[in-house]
Amino acid sequence: MARGNFSRVTEFILLCLSDTCELQLLFFTFFLLAYTTVLLGNLLTIVTIRTDPRLSSPMYFLLCHLSFIDICYTSVTAPRVLVALLLRHKAIAFEGCMAQLFFLHFAGSSEMFLLTVMAFDRYTAICRPLRYTAIMARGACWALVAACWAGGFVHSIVQTLLTLRLPFCGPNTIPSYFCDVLPVARLACADTALTERLMASNSGLISLGCFLVLVASYALILAKVWARLSQGRRKALSTCASHVMVVTLFFAPCIFTYLRPAGTSPSNKFVCVVYTTFSPMMNPLIYTLRSSEVKESMRRLWKRCRA
Repeated sequence: MARGNFSRVTEFILLCLSDTCELQLLFFTFFLLAYTTVLLGNLLTIVTIRTDPRLSSPMYFLLCHLSFIDICYTSVTAPRVLVALLLRHKAIAFEGCMAQLFFLHFAGSSEMFLLTVMAFDRYTAICRPLRYTAIMARGACWALVAACWAGGFVHSIVQTLLTLRLPFCGPNTIPSYFCDVLPVARLACADTALTERLMASNSGLISLGCFLVLVASYALILAKVWARLSQGRRKALSTCASHVMVVTLFFAPCIFTYLRPAGTSPSNKFVCVVYTTFSPMMNPLIYTLRSSEVKESMRRLWKRCRA
């Protein structure tokens, strides 16, 4: 059971959403359908954008990267949950737990930053149309995407290192279906109050900051369109409302999970389902299928595949 000088725990036990066989079958069906939807929806989005020269604007360039991140983000937790529900194998090795924790925060924070960049792109296109092509040139888009990945990596490596420095020598049951910093830190054989506050403020402030920037961007966009184009108000309101809805589904549970006072009970497992599975499943529906250009491109792609 020894692991160097830092831990005697070699594995953790993950608690599934339910111990009832009927509910486990229901949850397995939900996660399987959700994960399949995420994979197929985002892969279709990537293929459609990459194969159609008409979809070469910065908006679709960023959307393509969002689809890739969604696949990575959901793949960190969903396959493990499916195996646990099907085979009831709840143990995860210490190294596997740390890897899951790292990639979960890496992909999740990168997605937060990218959603913020996408909101800035829409704000620039609508509120600064004459400077849009100069501001959102292809080189600038690549730099913004690289900055999102870099920011996600820095955030994730900080969270992982804070967790690795903790001693684990006793309890090893995590009250969740995946490894996250706060549930894992609470199993340490030491006073982790300061560490928990650092972890929570890191993730929570990033979530809250990005969310506020997103809401402000959409509010400015709506105000601009509302003042200029009376005939486009309903469409603008519908688009902004749908985007804010899916963004809220992703950010609100993260803010609730990480910005709660220290010492409170662990986050509800069903709250975690919203931002790890449900929200990535909604992204292709909201950002892709509501776009007439993308739908038309998908029809052309389908006709080429049938020819």
